[in-house]
Amino acid sequence: MINITDLKKEEQLLPLLRLGFRPFFLFGSIFAFFAIAVWTLTLAGVISPTPLNGTFWWHSHEMLFGFVPAIIAGFLLTAVQTWTGIPSVKGNKLLFLVIVWAAARFLILANIDISIYVVMLIDLSFLPLTGLFLGLPLFKIKQYRNMVFLPVLALMAFANLLSYLPHFGYNSELSTRGFHAMVILTTVMVALLGGRVIPMFTANGTVTQKVLPIKWLELSSMTSLFVILGFFMAGQTQFTLTLSIVCFISGCLHLYRILRWRVWLTFAVPLVWVLHLTIIFIPIGLFMMAAHFAFGTIMLSTALHALTVGVIGGMIIAMMSRVSLGHTGRMLKASPVIVFGFVSILLAAFVRSILTVLIPEYITQIWLVSGALWCVTFACFIWMYLPILSAPRVDGRPG
Repeated sequence: MINITDLKKEEQLLPLLRLGFRPFFLFGSIFAFFAIAVWTLTLAGVISPTPLNGTFWWHSHEMLFGFVPAIIAGFLLTAVQTWTGIPSVKGNKLLFLVIVWAAARFLILANIDISIYVVMLIDLSFLPLTGLFLGLPLFKIKQYRNMVFLPVLALMAFANLLSYLPHFGYNSELSTRGFHAMVILTTVMVALLGGRVIPMFTANGTVTQKVLPIKWLELSSMTSLFVILGFFMAGQTQFTLTLSIVCFISGCLHLYRILRWRVWLTFAVPLVWVLHLTIIFIPIGLFMMAAHFAFGTIMLSTALHALTVGVIGGMIIAMMSRVSLGHTGRMLKASPVIVFGFVSILLAAFVRSILTVLIPEYITQIWLVSGALWCVTFACFIWMYLPILSAPRVDGRPG
């Protein structure tokens, strides 16, 4: 590994500000716990918060445009240093980015007497700033392969803008389009990254040969998600046979793609099997959407929560656990507490999606149980990784 950072300068920085994964994984996880705890207590009638644009909007917006971008920023701003060999954002610049993110979370929840334009500007600036810090080293060495993440971040920022427009008198459906688009865009990012790392981690963890990608399968599976994204962005989400067929075909493509990675070899390696078992919720969610658009037998929100809880939440906890160990010089071995967290997030996804279909008469109780399991997952991560993320690397190296 190339030594791309001056160790003496590095030691002058607070450990939490030495690389993007440290503050964003930690504070993003704390926010994930807090936001779902507030939402669950609200559903239970225990509290009655009054955030900007109401509780439902706050829940949807803050999980998709608060929690998720924090983890994306932490991952990409860490990975770009490895990809390019150029030092990534750290120190005061990283602190500034964290403050922008945290300020938006506070202002939206507190809903204090401040112009909506100010709140929106602060919130909308986070993803473009992340893209800027990501893009500079990529453009410097013309690493075009990883520039694919820049238009995805731009589309995410546009989806966030859509979520605010109803506040200014535009059709309330625009907010829904923004939320749906963000779910699919994040699923695209998970699918892209999953295709890069899961076969490699499986081969390394099981000492077997790496499964090589099939070009037509990679292109068609990703393209199918962008077609679905186009339907959502256009607001064409009524019961339609065409969209149902697209979702079904996409589900089949992703199921085949994922099964090729041989999950059955990984059950002795928690840091690997959790990746397989969470990404399998991509085809599950897509098949649910196919049933919704064709027959209306499954609520769209249930299908989307298979993606948000199972795919996004599950993959986030899996990747944060692995990246945090690797980039702090520790062995890639999951503690029993984190394994318990892995099980909890998988149960949360199962309860929120599949159990909702099987026993819909208990939907409120299902939401509460799923929320509690989500909180358990992130409580496990915070408990185990707070001392890891806030301390220097154990091997004395930068990062």
